[in-house]
Amino acid sequence: MLDLTYESPKPKVIAGAKHDWELVIGLEVHAQVASKAKLFSGASTKFGAEPNANVAFVDAAMPGMLPVINEFCVEQAVRTGLGLKAEINLVSAFDRKNYFYPDLPQGYQISQLYHPIVGEGEVIVDMGPGVARRVRIERIHIEQDAGKSIHDMDPHMSFVDLNRTGVALMEIVSRPDIRGPEEAAAYVGKLRQIMRYLGTCDGNMQNGNLRADVNVSICRPGDYEKFIETGDFGVLGTRCEIKNMNSMRFIQQAIEYEARRQIAIVEDGGKVDQETRLYDPDKGETRSMRSKEEAHDYRYFPCPDLLPLEIEQAWVDDIAANLPELPDEKKARFVTEFGLTEYDANVLTADTENAAFFEAVAEGRDGKLAANWVINELFGRLKKDDKDIGDSPVSPEQLGKIIGLISSDAISGKIAKDLFEIVYTEGGDPEAIVEERGMKQVTDTGAIEAAVDQIIADNPAQVEKAKQNPKLAGWFVGQVMKATGGKANPKAVNDIIAAKLGL
Repeated sequence: MLDLTYESPKPKVIAGAKHDWELVIGLEVHAQVASKAKLFSGASTKFGAEPNANVAFVDAAMPGMLPVINEFCVEQAVRTGLGLKAEINLVSAFDRKNYFYPDLPQGYQISQLYHPIVGEGEVIVDMGPGVARRVRIERIHIEQDAGKSIHDMDPHMSFVDLNRTGVALMEIVSRPDIRGPEEAAAYVGKLRQIMRYLGTCDGNMQNGNLRADVNVSICRPGDYEKFIETGDFGVLGTRCEIKNMNSMRFIQQAIEYEARRQIAIVEDGGKVDQETRLYDPDKGETRSMRSKEEAHDYRYFPCPDLLPLEIEQAWVDDIAANLPELPDEKKARFVTEFGLTEYDANVLTADTENAAFFEAVAEGRDGKLAANWVINELFGRLKKDDKDIGDSPVSPEQLGKIIGLISSDAISGKIAKDLFEIVYTEGGDPEAIVEERGMKQVTDTGAIEAAVDQIIADNPAQVEKAKQNPKLAGWFVGQVMKATGGKANPKAVNDIIAAKLGL
């Protein structure tokens, strides 16, 4: 792996009326496990089903029904932990978290408070070329999701949809290492990227498959360093939790607002109450939801229906041996193997489909040229047409052939763009199109020289100007390209013109 030296970004400083303040942020990210069945039942997890269609007796808390652990969900949690370089606990246990909502039929949620399946890990969050933040992971535990209360279907009644009830979640809890709104969004984005590579969560925030609870507090400059040295949370301000954020943009906006709200309270002599808040994107502000609960408020106790979960190290080792290449490793390989810039490697490794497409195009070809065409020409056109890589009208094989034609000097860059447009809109084999439509580049220096001689003979005044100002030689290049229908080799044209004009 390429040894990249990173520097940490500076913490975001917000100027209050009296003092400067810094942010301290920790996130609890709830990621829906990519599984066809729920955590403790065989009911489907398919999104968009009719209300209450994906509900087993266990999910509905029917009397006498007992949960049965879904081994695949456990495997997905272990894969996620390994992808985050975290410790895997061979013994974990489930607890009941008691609270009473209409969309929680059991009256409790089965979770893992005391003995989570995954321990400490880390995420390296890229904040720009050569700049990164290391965010420590405290734990990952698996738990079941609740249902959904619907309040906008009737003016007098609320409805309950239990389709999500019992769906497996991984709660990924970070340390309070994040120091600004942009870092928080980048951290969630990096987690989503890693889990997509692993295939453990699809990261679809619109469907609620990835959402975050954001804990925000403020402190004076220097206090965070004291906290890191001592571990004393008392040196930090009182934190407030913003629940159920499912948008990167809203996460940033909510943190910014909440920080300024807390600063105004403290500088006015008040005290920030520890509470749970919601973000209203229409008003751009957070509002109080309830006072912040502690663990004892939920009356946690070991789940009597489930034995401790014991897994074997050999099973964990087998999962680890079959992990895919992860984003950081793939990015480093692209830099070393293909000679790409860190920025281009970041773009191409943003998701697995982009990376696989690029590798197919670049195989046996100029990696930098392939990256330029994939990023600028293909991605640019797909974005314009509101398509993703899976809908690309141009296949890796077709784009690879275009790049091969450029590299062999069969076509120029300008002709290549025309060829790309034909392939994008009409399809076909690029090599055959070049032959059939006479698009090959003119490399015969004799033919190019004849065209140059004719243009020089027809434009003596322009010749004298070019000799006095060599920059004007570009006019001759344009005329030759026009005369040859854009097919002349640009390098040969420039070389011949320079020689003829004595430049």
